[in-house]
Amino acid sequence: MIKEKGHELEDDHKIEDVQIFQLYITGASPNSSRAISNLKILFEKYIKGKYQLQIIDVYQQPQVAETVDIIALPLLIRKQPLPERRLIGDMSNEEKITKSFGLKAG
Repeated sequence: MIKEKGHELEDDHKIEDVQIFQLYITGASPNSSRAISNLKILFEKYIKGKYQLQIIDVYQQPQVAETVDIIALPLLIRKQPLPERRLIGDMSNEEKITKSFGLKAG
């Protein structure tokens, strides 16, 4: 599993304020690369310093992928805060992502 943290958490943010995301991808495919790039841009714009992004390549970590009900890839899952939410695609639709995860520019 490739683990990435969206920039280090800022000192004034509590761990419960942090949103935790898992992005399931298929190697270095164009859709996977776009999803990673798009998410980094969006997260830095909307929740900078208050997120963690874990990137899981299903080719490199098939056993991890087996524990998740994957319908299509790339798949983004917000693990925290609950309820868990999922989104499929290259993460290029900013409006859909912000509405799905309740992200607001700050």
